[in-house]
Amino acid sequence: MLKKKIIISSESVTEGHPDKMCDIISDAILDEALRQDKNSRVAVETGTKNGGVMVFGEMTTQGYIDIPRVVRDSIKDIGYTEASYGIEWETCSVWVQITAQSPDISQGVSKGEGLHKKQGAGDQGMMYGFACNETKELMPLPITLAHKLTKRISDVRKNGSISYLRPDGKSQVSIEYNENGKPLRADTIVVSMQHDGAISYERIKKDAIEKIIKPICKDWVDKETIFHVNPTGAFVRGGPYADAGITGRKIIVDTYGGIGRHGGGAFSGKDPTKVDRSAAYIARYIAKNIVAAGIVDKCEIQLAYAIGVAEPVSINIDCFGTNRIPVDKIEVIVRDFFPLSPEEIIKHLNLRRPIFKKTASYGHFGRNDPDFTWEKIDKVNLIRREAGMKK
Repeated sequence: MLKKKIIISSESVTEGHPDKMCDIISDAILDEALRQDKNSRVAVETGTKNGGVMVFGEMTTQGYIDIPRVVRDSIKDIGYTEASYGIEWETCSVWVQITAQSPDISQGVSKGEGLHKKQGAGDQGMMYGFACNETKELMPLPITLAHKLTKRISDVRKNGSISYLRPDGKSQVSIEYNENGKPLRADTIVVSMQHDGAISYERIKKDAIEKIIKPICKDWVDKETIFHVNPTGAFVRGGPYADAGITGRKIIVDTYGGIGRHGGGAFSGKDPTKVDRSAAYIARYIAKNIVAAGIVDKCEIQLAYAIGVAEPVSINIDCFGTNRIPVDKIEVIVRDFFPLSPEEIIKHLNLRRPIFKKTASYGHFGRNDPDFTWEKIDKVNLIRREAGMKK
């Protein structure tokens, strides 16, 4: 009897994808608010279609944010410099609908106010963190390769290596695993790239394979790997002209590519009092350190919070049977040595800084950037000691 192939797929999108463009704008507004007032409360969403952008939500800050300027600068940075690309930074319309944060929410996240005097969570909900040892980033391989492909598409567009590319684009990587959960090979790789008109499909496909796919995926490609490049045959119309964009519609792209669960909350446009963001970051930090310590091969952390309450209402740890010490002992280590209240998380990860625009594209996790403090593995020796393992 033939063994069934185990194939897992993940996708990524370039910064010019309409949804990702909205994430970037929302986080750029957040960064500007934090730059002027580190205690800014921000929950901002962005939507776009055709030549228009709408920014809406809540914000309380001591700074003055020139939102239309931030929107236009973000669109320009992405590369939408001609209307034919899908939107144009200088001539697009910008609508703003923003009010102050609700006082009922504010008292729940302000220290010394509300029913509970500690700084509480900005909302209820479940947040997940995940890590595994199948890549050096301690991330799943499919999403790691998918992000590297879309980043490569953006890089060759900006440096002129493929001069006919436009900002919109996507990738998808399907990896074959063995029965023990180890990646074997790339089964299928999909790349879609917005391009100028009058460029032959043959040229686009050749450039995509030789200049994008192979440099990134060469260690996983074999003679049976299937390549799909611009599978409809053309991708000229893109950006907001081709498709509407909304903040928070790419939450699986932002996290683990569908490997591991997701609580449903988006990150972009939210200041760190919102546990949708800060608790997801600390959950990744915990999971990554546990995997890096070598006491598990794979780890998923769930944290759940109630609005206005500081401590999580529950912690759940799933090691998928790969743990080398009891899960109960791992939970004790987590509770004893990791920050779990919003105030502690924000302080430990130093989140009241304008660092979030660059998180909005190519994934919030698995990135080698000193500002991504949740990617540090500085608790490894402590975990090993508490687990009774040798260094």
